[in-house]
Amino acid sequence: MKITKFESIFVKPRWHFLKVYTDEGIVGYGEPIVEGKARTVAMAIKEMETYLIGQDPRRIEHLWQVLYRGSFYRGGPVLTSAISGIEQALWDIKGKWLGVPVYELLGGAVRDRIRVYAHVHGDTIEEFVRNAKQRVAEGFTALKTSFEGPVRLIDTLEYIEKCEERIAAVREALPKNIDIAIDLHGRFSPAMAIKIAKVLEPYGIMFLEEPCLPENVDTMVTVARSTSIPIATGERLFTRWGFREVLEKQAAAVLQPDICHCGGILEAKKIAAMAEVYYAAVAPHNPLGPISLAAGLQVDACIPNFLCQEQVCLGEGYIKEPFKLRDGYIELPTKPGLGIELDEEALEDKLYDGSWPSPVWFHQDDGSFAEW
Repeated sequence: MKITKFESIFVKPRWHFLKVYTDEGIVGYGEPIVEGKARTVAMAIKEMETYLIGQDPRRIEHLWQVLYRGSFYRGGPVLTSAISGIEQALWDIKGKWLGVPVYELLGGAVRDRIRVYAHVHGDTIEEFVRNAKQRVAEGFTALKTSFEGPVRLIDTLEYIEKCEERIAAVREALPKNIDIAIDLHGRFSPAMAIKIAKVLEPYGIMFLEEPCLPENVDTMVTVARSTSIPIATGERLFTRWGFREVLEKQAAAVLQPDICHCGGILEAKKIAAMAEVYYAAVAPHNPLGPISLAAGLQVDACIPNFLCQEQVCLGEGYIKEPFKLRDGYIELPTKPGLGIELDEEALEDKLYDGSWPSPVWFHQDDGSFAEW
């Protein structure tokens, strides 16, 4: 079997789908993307085609090593995301060729179904609580939210009390068996993250995501040691090398590799194996599309330290058979490869040029740049 062609498809709201063709008629799907840089990633893939066309797609580890190590410069969001989407598609091809789901090729399933969580937002506390109740009514047993920004390096008591009021209201409105996670988006300084974590501790938070930016692991260690809330990070880390220091310094109890950024399916499994040594949980990051979710589910199925899977789209209007939620879980995929097929007809009205400008925030008081 040989790789014959690559096809990029830019899909609203901000996604990039990849199709990898073979001379045996098997087509693999991947989702290589850097949010706001989809066209840049697509060009990186085009440059990698020079080597990949004519190669055997079943030699996944070998091709990954060549793509990652074959350039003088390694890693980073663009190159690793390009490799991630290609790698997903290669696993899809191999699974279809052998007639089994990808997780069967990675040691087999260790669970029968996969827990997923949903996002909750609202401009007012009332709207926020109403939306949270709606998500629970839809079947979700775990929710994630965030706080308004921008956030100052050391913000006011008023801001802290507003954050607490928001979480207190939704915690009071929901049963105690519903988990709530909070994403600080790296907007908070370590000092501010410690202040907000302290007031949130009584509410049984499942995890506090990206309490500060991940570049300086020692700052996250400081935050982690200051609170009983499990700290989560990983969406902006790439390959197992990017997670090494986080684990060694025990900066986080929950790792969040993104299957579209971290290096792909097998790389995420390797990261999970590293986390297992430190008794850390894995909750794959995924604010993207249904191919990303399909790839994440294959990893979730076969790692013992899985916690919960992020999702924003179960695939309606994108894949022929959307995933189904039941009691907060998605049943174990059983179809070959990633287990999905794109609905090409439904995608026609969602195509766009791949341009999605990331939000840029500024502090209102002095006009300085603020983390989004």
